[in-house]
Amino acid sequence: MRRAQPLDGMRIIELSSYVAAPLCGMTLAQLGADVIRVEPVGGAVDRTRWPLAESGTSLYWSGLNKGKRAIEVDLSAERGRRLVADLIVAGGDRGGIVVSNADRHLELAFEALRARRPDLIHVLLTGRRDGGAAVDYTVQAATGFPLLTGPEDLARPVNNPMPAWDVAAGLYLAVGLLAAERHRLLTGEGRQVRVALEDVALATAGNLGYLAEAQLNGTPRERDGNHVYGTFGRDFGTADGGHLMVVALTPRHWRDLVAATGLTGVVSALGSALGADFEDESARYRHRDVLGDLLAGWFAAHTRAEAESVLRGTRVLWSAYRSFTDLVAGLPENPLMAEVAQPGVARHLAPGSPVVMDGEQPPPEPSPSVGQHTGEVLRAELGLSAPDLAKLRDDGVLPGASGVM
Repeated sequence: MRRAQPLDGMRIIELSSYVAAPLCGMTLAQLGADVIRVEPVGGAVDRTRWPLAESGTSLYWSGLNKGKRAIEVDLSAERGRRLVADLIVAGGDRGGIVVSNADRHLELAFEALRARRPDLIHVLLTGRRDGGAAVDYTVQAATGFPLLTGPEDLARPVNNPMPAWDVAAGLYLAVGLLAAERHRLLTGEGRQVRVALEDVALATAGNLGYLAEAQLNGTPRERDGNHVYGTFGRDFGTADGGHLMVVALTPRHWRDLVAATGLTGVVSALGSALGADFEDESARYRHRDVLGDLLAGWFAAHTRAEAESVLRGTRVLWSAYRSFTDLVAGLPENPLMAEVAQPGVARHLAPGSPVVMDGEQPPPEPSPSVGQHTGEVLRAELGLSAPDLAKLRDDGVLPGASGVM
């Protein structure tokens, strides 16, 4: 077992699409688990999702399925579903684990599979706790955050283009699966794990105090642009059109910021005039507009490079705003990234796991093509022979003759 792959030997069957469940599978695959992705004939519905390479290959799909194996089965056929059920309950002591974001086939539901394998670990993502459908963008709308996102003077809600709840749900699925597997190792008992996308967002709103604030104060949080709620932080424009985000969480951060910008005396006098102690982050937030205007004048009089040079000598938290194309230039030097030869896509840099074990980090592996490992998996995991596979192809359960069969 490689130090960076502590899940070596764990085998997971994944029936999923879009973001959360595939992210769960990839997270575990990058830590050494054998994740076998089951797709309908022709591939899952998200295989063509944008962005696309020139060949039409989905960069989105390729990014979320690195390091997995893939099989292609007709899930609309009862025999196909039975075949997948056989695969789920097989796999020895470290098998019997399935991750899914659909529960529409009875043969693949928890109760049916548990009847065949009592120590089954069944991990299911739903949209809502009652099993109703939802996606990240509808969950965003239902849980308040778009009303706080965007410029202060904007009247309409703004969704985050980054599907944060999908990402958080995918990681919760992985944590739930690992907790269930640990329980099974200690007791021999299986577990059913359910995570609702809407619950992830609601729990986060509660954990960060948004819900308690609404209950106890009776007033909704107001949209505040790029200000950091409850402390001092906001964006500033520079003389040459650059933009930086600057955050002063602690008294040391604040002292460094006003000293670096030559505003110590002015800010001290302002504090005296207002009866405010700016060492206190609450005071900095209450007076954020006037303090921000003072600092904005300094940034507007300096280029981005000049401002960055000054800030580098401080403890202040800051970063220039960068586009994805800006980031690309620095990728070759980033140890998270390594070159991947993804079929259908030009060689490019892709991230490995951000979890580094004892200083080791395996490089990213390509995502599988549709049905790439069908024959390999069914032979090794279920002991099917060449005539067995041929019969399944003839019956339409598996796709037609292929070099991977």
